Amino acid sequence: MSTVSSETNTQDADRVRIFDTTLRDGEQSPGCSMNLEEKLQVAGVLEEMGVDIIEAGFPIASNGDFAAVQAVARMVKKSTVAGLARASRKDIDRAAEALKGAVRPRIHTFIATSPLHMKYKLQMEPDAVHQAVADSVSRARDLCDDVEWSCEDGTRSEHDFLCRCVETAIKAGARTINIPDTVGYTIPAEFHALISMLFERVPNIDKATVSVHCHNDLGLAVANSLAAIVAGARQVECTINGIGERAGNAAMEEIVMALRTRRDVLPYSTGVKTESFTKASRLLSAITGFSVQPNKAIVGANAFAHEAGIHQDGVLKHTGTYEIMTPESIGLRRSTLVMGKHSGRHAFRSKLAELGYADLSDNALQNAFQRFKDLADHKKDIYDEDILALVDDAVVRHNDHIRFVSLQVVCGSKGPQTAELELEVDGELKHAKVQGHGPVDATFAAIKEIFPHQISLQLYQVHAVTEGTDAQAEVTVRLEENGRTVNGQGADYDTLVASARAYVNALNKLLVKREKTAPAALSA
Repeated sequence: MSTVSSETNTQDADRVRIFDTTLRDGEQSPGCSMNLEEKLQVAGVLEEMGVDIIEAGFPIASNGDFAAVQAVARMVKKSTVAGLARASRKDIDRAAEALKGAVRPRIHTFIATSPLHMKYKLQMEPDAVHQAVADSVSRARDLCDDVEWSCEDGTRSEHDFLCRCVETAIKAGARTINIPDTVGYTIPAEFHALISMLFERVPNIDKATVSVHCHNDLGLAVANSLAAIVAGARQVECTINGIGERAGNAAMEEIVMALRTRRDVLPYSTGVKTESFTKASRLLSAITGFSVQPNKAIVGANAFAHEAGIHQDGVLKHTGTYEIMTPESIGLRRSTLVMGKHSGRHAFRSKLAELGYADLSDNALQNAFQRFKDLADHKKDIYDEDILALVDDAVVRHNDHIRFVSLQVVCGSKGPQTAELELEVDGELKHAKVQGHGPVDATFAAIKEIFPHQISLQLYQVHAVTEGTDAQAEVTVRLEENGRTVNGQGADYDTLVASARAYVNALNKLLVKREKTAPAALSA
């Protein structure tokens, strides 16, 4: 995969560049937080998929964000790496510094252009905003050849002023002009008309690639993105699983698969390897603690499930009767290896490769294999979903400050319910035995005894990974502290152990979150 530059845009008019903002806009989701190691994992998968541009973060936000952008910029060789900056010299200089090691750096700078945002948020007159566009893009262009400019709340901006700002941004050196539907307000026909208007009215629009960034507040982010492509946009900003602020962003997997599946009416192509979608979706879900809803398009657990008799009959006769794409096209592989308690390390590694985890680190592999053998002693049938849950859990556990070691719980109707817990905190083994109002309460109280904190539990959710009474439990926990929320996940054949793992995972994420201080007026 190679990044398509704006100069080749006229030669490949049907090529749509994919700009992934999972690491930046996606991480702004309430409860979503990634540490440096996790961001590098996601960036590696995105590059492997063939994503054109990876927005690695917002360097001015914190030292942690700066370090993450810098690390991604140094690691990624094929994709363009972008850093976000407001229309200020300090922001832009910080982004340029973070991107120094990138093979293909991009500074992405933005300012709001809608009357509502200019008056109440920026408290600036339109002429001052227009001047800021020229100044910020010029400054970015002095530091980086590849500059993208965004008009925040573009879909609620006055057309005359929007055209004026777009023209100025291109004159100042922006190669990409991004039109965000920041609050998910527009509808497809309206957005198509807006993009078409820009092509008709901005005289130098041919010197830049038009991009769109749609939010999903009305459930129209993907539809709006596709409408913009039809109107001439050739870059789409999106995220894996559609994560993002409020209702989220346009989902990359839905946009790319729509273009791939409906080439008859959408004759456009991307460079994304769609077979990696399942792996990317699961990895992000494991890292962030954001479970994918079963009926989610493309990557949901039920996306290729057929329960109705007439559907099952049709699919058995010809898959095309009810499947408009193949499971293999998004990385779902049919199992050829049956795993059990007698399966060895080689068979386990082969199974992981079959499931798309051939590049698992030695530590993560060892962790997952040990837990697989333990599970096999307690569970007769080991499904692919069981193994994936173990692997996802292993992938996100290394480099944690707090590690789960063991748990013993006494519970039942007579009480008292008691949890005896061992955790490793920064390498030191610690123990607590605590009573609680039920086994889960006792378990979480034991964690607080070992690692004291004043944190609110907002969500505790359990679901079975597979069917049957011996199914593994996958637990999601959401914690809140001073307005900061994080999600944690844990999987185990014992629901209480899964609960402890999930809480500890969330606690580790909150420790990362404490280091971040988002600046004012962050959006796009």
